[in-house]
Amino acid sequence: MESFLEIFDIYLLEAMVNGILLGGVLALLALGLNLIFGVIDVTWICYAELVMIGMYGMYYLVQYYGLSYYLAAPITILLVAALGALLHYLVIAPLLGAAPINQLLATGGVLFVLQSFATVAFGIDFRNLGIRLPVLQFAEMHFSYSRLLSFGAALVGMVVIYLFMTRTYTGTAIRAIAQDREIMALMGVDTKKIYLVTSALGGALAGLAACLLVLQYDVHPFVGLSFGPITFLICVLGGLGNFVGGFVAAFLFAEIISLGGLFSDLEWGYVLAFAFFIVMMFIRPAGLLARRQ
Repeated sequence: MESFLEIFDIYLLEAMVNGILLGGVLALLALGLNLIFGVIDVTWICYAELVMIGMYGMYYLVQYYGLSYYLAAPITILLVAALGALLHYLVIAPLLGAAPINQLLATGGVLFVLQSFATVAFGIDFRNLGIRLPVLQFAEMHFSYSRLLSFGAALVGMVVIYLFMTRTYTGTAIRAIAQDREIMALMGVDTKKIYLVTSALGGALAGLAACLLVLQYDVHPFVGLSFGPITFLICVLGGLGNFVGGFVAAFLFAEIISLGGLFSDLEWGYVLAFAFFIVMMFIRPAGLLARRQ
């Protein structure tokens, strides 16, 4: 009995640590989506598809053009940042004054366009980057180096964004517009430029997430469905536009998924996460960290 409990404790600890590692990447995805919503006040339903395009970019840069992973990553981040800016210029900017439902339908339409484009251009085959990283063994627990690398890179990315938002004029303007866009426009801030920069920054975060997720997922046109819905739920649970709330919600979801996978199949972990979300929407409909009225 004692040995069983010891083994169970090891598995439980391993699942909790893996949940933390997963939470770092989910928090990075939520940060990008929350940044765009907090500043532009438009929810990009197609955000995960930007990640999918970035994953294809990594695959082709590494497999077809022979670039190293570490050289392909910054190129991919810049390309997806440019895609984010292009998406804002072509789709979001013309709809800034439109009803929210029209904005959701437009970004939802972009989702299907990107999925269809990827299906026609790349086919439906599952593609793998082909990089095999070792597994770290510690105290009879096993952790994937890909998850450790992803967690570390996600933390670095979030720290860089934090420094940019707090130490630069553009970052300060972004935070100010997120708090009161009408007053900032009256104070001479070029809101159109800030919106464009924010969209590019959100795209860059999607590109970084693509570089990390391509180490763990096969690439195919519908890979965004693996993490897109959960990212959106994290942002809603944390409070749309609330960076700290999204960060907390990401780790809560990640732990529920990981622990659910320990006691049953991984799919049941996602079921538990969705059930948790539904319950919390009754208890805290405005978000985890929202003040009670």
